[in-house]
Amino acid sequence: MHELSVCLSLLEQVQRIAAEHGATRVECIRLRIGPLSGVEAELLRNAYPLAAAGGIAEDAALDIEPAPVRVHCTRCGAETDALPNRLLCGACGHWQTRLVSGDEMLLANLELTLPEPRLTKDPEPPG
Repeated sequence: MHELSVCLSLLEQVQRIAAEHGATRVECIRLRIGPLSGVEAELLRNAYPLAAAGGIAEDAALDIEPAPVRVHCTRCGAETDALPNRLLCGACGHWQTRLVSGDEMLLANLELTLPEPRLTKDPEPPG
């Protein structure tokens, strides 16, 4: 199951971002996964608790949004939705298309808990 290694890599990236911002906790991880990415969202959800155990994102919600399959037609120039197993132009039906989206796995958003800012005491006015 390669989703576990995908989770481990994702969590390395999340931990790096959290450390850059001085976060104390990760609340939510939002991913966008296309059907042609080679990553099964349900298997990723199952692998996540094991990969996140003991880390800053252990209790974070994992929100996965499906990315649409979109193609650009080299014949008519249209950009349309397509089916994962049928990458035809939705406008003219031509088969010579270029994949625009649907093969990605993106870290779309992170919700982090940051430490409370310390209030500094204003200096006493002279006098």
